Amino acid sequence: MNIEQYRDYCLAKKGVTESFPFDKDTLVFKVMGKMFALTSVESFDFINLKCDSEKAIELREKYEAVKPGYHMNKTLWNSVYPNLDVADKIIYHWIDDSYNLIVLSLTKKLQAELESL
Repeated sequence: MNIEQYRDYCLAKKGVTESFPFDKDTLVFKVMGKMFALTSVESFDFINLKCDSEKAIELREKYEAVKPGYHMNKTLWNSVYPNLDVADKIIYHWIDDSYNLIVLSLTKKLQAELESL
């Protein structure tokens, strides 16, 4: 996976925007204003993704490419290193999971707004 594939996949999701709220290097993807994925545009060495807390631990134990979220809440975020021991297909699934966790945390009003897009 390269950064263009990652970016295209994230942007294809309903209600997603991209921005650089922290600095000129950290590309952040949000759904309805809430972050679900981020990475460095310069290095693209890892992707931070939100994850269920129990599943996060399980994935870290199973894959070398999954570590506690760098500069994130380590209970709820994983740093995933593409092109190590995880197939792109699986990483795309984890991006979906991250997106869906955020959508489920949205207010009913924002969920309805997202559905209408």
